[in-house]
Amino acid sequence: MEALELARWQFAITTVYHFIFVPLTIGLAPIVAGMQTAWVITKNERWLKLTKFFGKLLLINFALGVVTGIVQEFQFGMAWSEYSRFVGDVFGAPLAMEALAAFFVESVFLGVWIFGWDRVSKKIHLACIWAFALAVNLSAFFILAANSWMQHPVGAIYNPETGRAEMESIGAVLTNNTLLAAFPHTITSAFLVAGTFVTGVAAWWMVRLARTRRPDLIQLARDVYRPAVKVGAVVILVAGLGVAISGDVQGKIMYEQQPGKMSAAEALCGGQEAAPFSILTVGPLDATCDELTHLIEIPGLASYLGTGHFSGPESYLPGVLDVQEEYTARYGDLTAAGEPVTYTPPLAISYWSFRLMIGLGMVAMGLGAWALWATRRGRISESRWLSRFALLAIPMPFAAASFGWIFTEVGRQPWVVAPNPTGIDQIRLLTERGVSTVVSPGLLFTSMIVLTLIYGVLAVVWYRLIHRYAVEGVPAQVRDESPEAQDDPDTHRPMSFAY
Repeated sequence: MEALELARWQFAITTVYHFIFVPLTIGLAPIVAGMQTAWVITKNERWLKLTKFFGKLLLINFALGVVTGIVQEFQFGMAWSEYSRFVGDVFGAPLAMEALAAFFVESVFLGVWIFGWDRVSKKIHLACIWAFALAVNLSAFFILAANSWMQHPVGAIYNPETGRAEMESIGAVLTNNTLLAAFPHTITSAFLVAGTFVTGVAAWWMVRLARTRRPDLIQLARDVYRPAVKVGAVVILVAGLGVAISGDVQGKIMYEQQPGKMSAAEALCGGQEAAPFSILTVGPLDATCDELTHLIEIPGLASYLGTGHFSGPESYLPGVLDVQEEYTARYGDLTAAGEPVTYTPPLAISYWSFRLMIGLGMVAMGLGAWALWATRRGRISESRWLSRFALLAIPMPFAAASFGWIFTEVGRQPWVVAPNPTGIDQIRLLTERGVSTVVSPGLLFTSMIVLTLIYGVLAVVWYRLIHRYAVEGVPAQVRDESPEAQDDPDTHRPMSFAY
């Protein structure tokens, strides 16, 4: 295998694995902060129990996310040094801002929140978890700013003497319309992941306790787990609506900026008006688009998603063959190695990742609707089917978010930095030109195997920790540890969350 192929596999494996943890942290942090806010306002013990319970799961996920994310930075310099040389002046700025303005804030305030239950006042302690939650989302904004620049370069100029992109306006980078569409879509999908996680765990506990016939356990199901189910279900439904709206906005922007990506997602070979949305297509999904059969379609929907029109000349969408012809005429037909350039993204991955993203997200929406119905008017459910479906649904939005990320990255191919035809067209970089020229295939292969094995071990650790503390349930007894509630403020108490 060549260095390029190995570098792509290595980056794909580590990035997709890391992204599994990211949405849960982004969405769960504000939910835990909201639970603690409810406790501070109402002084109801149930919210303190839920804060401690889901807060512990949040910390486990955050820790594993930090560990797996460190490798991403090193890969840019090791396997993709030519890419880093080309875009470093621009790409490095939002990454530095993420580290300095967001990650440090996360670390400081999370540390105070973990160890400060009995050291700082309730309001300051509550402010710490909110600061952490906001910093996590700010961190996502800066990361997406860097990625959105790769999708649609703005705020930079191309220096022909150095052969590099150079920063011209950080404001333009941080207000990129690609970023302004991607950020709400990513955040709402993260809330969908977190809402499903909360609903799934709480619904499993609610059903389990409700079936015991023990009054004390049934009361626990009613007083503690049922409110958590309702909170998670509401988050699911609101976030799902946000995902749909932001996704519609993002789809229309993508058709303007990267038409090949969206046409590949529809397996749309030739341009047409009133293009249907394909639910199921069979045949060889390759760059030639031959022998494809669209079995199930929704008339005009693809055109609406891309243009806002169901029919008429305004609904015209270009096909992947049209994009190939246009880009060949504009950017050339040969790579640096003299090979023909295929400007069509991999159709099979683009088509199915797009549908799996939507379909798996709808499974989570189904759990939210069912859970909300099952807990209406003070009810607690004893349905084993709800319990089983709740557990089944937990990984679905995780997978949906990962497939969405795969679609975003694979659909940009063959570009690692896609051109901006309406702006700085000179800033563009084919993926094959971004790989390091000095790192050998043997080194890349070895590092890929080592990182994959380490990540596999971390996956086992993450699952066992999440499973262990999820099946323990909420703590049986909790108390207000804040200085205001202590009889003797100078009494030394053990640290919260210390094991």
